Formats: sequence, structure tokens, C-alpha cells
Amino acid sequence: MTETLLPFGARLRRAMDERGPLCVGIDPHAALLADWGLSDDIAGLERFTRTVVEALADRVAVLKPQSAFFERFGSRGIAVLEQAVADSRAAGALVLMDAKRGDIGSTMAAYAATYLDPASPLFSDAVTVSPYLGYGSLRPALDLARESGTGVFVLALTSNPEGAEVQHAVRAGGASVAATMLDHLKAENAGAVPMGSYGAVVGATLGDTLGAAGADLAIDGPLLAPGIGAQGATAADLPKVFGSAVGNVVPNVSRGVLRHGPDVAGLRESAARFADEVRRAVAG
Repeated sequence: MTETLLPFGARLRRAMDERGPLCVGIDPHAALLADWGLSDDIAGLERFTRTVVEALADRVAVLKPQSAFFERFGSRGIAVLEQAVADSRAAGALVLMDAKRGDIGSTMAAYAATYLDPASPLFSDAVTVSPYLGYGSLRPALDLARESGTGVFVLALTSNPEGAEVQHAVRAGGASVAATMLDHLKAENAGAVPMGSYGAVVGATLGDTLGAAGADLAIDGPLLAPGIGAQGATAADLPKVFGSAVGNVVPNVSRGVLRHGPDVAGLRESAARFADEVRRAVAG
């Protein structure tokens, strides 16, 4: 290890308090590149990514690059991603790598090292992971996060409709799969102050369906909430969906902000508006 950090949960809480509780995705998919008047190639990818980082990295709490949109360009795309991660962190944003990795044993350990080892070119402040090879399969990432001061966001109750067939499934004993994952995360976060470093991904669009999963969202850690903006949820929905855990919600907005590019001022104004709406909603 080459860097010692405060625990991710503490750093995230500070960033949310200082910059507002907003996560903006960096999602350079082909349609969005076209909307910006950019070519669907490495030059367009680089221009898009550099513009988003320039516009937002010094003012939003979290930037969340979607790794797949960079991986599709091969090694040159990964190089753009590496630069974006470094530049975003240098400007003060926390970087959540949206990679959704999940595997077992040495392979999971390698994924963990890719994103959570400070010696890695893709070192990020946190990473998304999939627990559906069993929560215990995530142990290499969970342990490395604790060691390096980084964070892990576990897919728990995602906003895509297909997720329910797995996440709402009931285990022996009566608990749903999603509720089991949330219980594991609460145990992982035990004793952390002001907030744990082990978060869950819970869709802001789920509304009353959370009850069907028997979900207790009070995991003492962050709740990444995709679905604000283009997917239909609003900041005003957050207290109803998340209840007493709303103070730990990190709403994720991607298209709702990115559609205002490539104008830097437009990106900044949109992000600031979403952040203010979230602050007001959380404050009641």
C-alpha cells in the first residue's frame, strides 16, 4: 500500500456535508456522445470525459464512471478512465467505480486490487460489486476496503425490474435475499462513526415495493440511489422511499445532468440544482 486514507464512510460523510449529497455518473454511451456532437471513438470518449471532470470534479461529492463504457474501447479507453479517476480525485471528488464485479477466490481478490489497492492505476475511493455468488465471495473486496480506507457498494435492491426475481426471493427462514444482503452490510458497518464504508445500491424508483423485500435500510452506511432524473424518481421521493435512513442516501444522477453538456456551465447548473433539491428533501 502506498497511501493511507481515512475510512471511506468518514470521507463520504464530509464530502456530502460540504458539497451536497449527489453522485453524478460518467456514462459516455454512444447515444450521449452523439447528443454532444461527438464521434463514437476514442477522441469523442476523451473529450466527453474530460469535459465532465472539468465541470464537476471540484464541486460534487461523488463521480461515478461506468467502467463498461470505457472498456468497450479497449486499452485506450481504459487509459482515458485512469486519467479521469486521477483528475477527479485530485480535484476533490470521491470516485465510485461502477464496475459491478463479482467472482470468487483469487479472481475476486484481483478485482478488488484493481479498484481498491492504492498502487493500482485504477485506484478509486469505492467500487460497486455483485453479491450473487454469495455474500461471502465478496470477502477479498470487503477486507481490502477496510485495509485501504475505501468503500464497497453491494447490489441489494436495484431499480431494474428483472432484479426482483433474485433480490425478492425468500430464503429458508423467511428473509429475502435483499434483506439478507442488507443485514450483512449492517454487521460490516457496526461501530463505524460517523458512517460505515459498506454501502448498498437501492433504487430510488422502487417506492412501496421495498416492503415486499422486507428491507431494513438502516445499515449504518451509505445507500447509493440510482433513478433520480431520467428514470422518473425525484428528490422529493427520497424521504418516502428511504424513511429514517434518508440522511445516508447518495442519489445518483446521470442523464439528468449529462444531457446539459457539452456546455460546462450547463452541467454545473444542473448538478447544483439536483444537489439543492436533495438537500431540501432530506432536510424535510
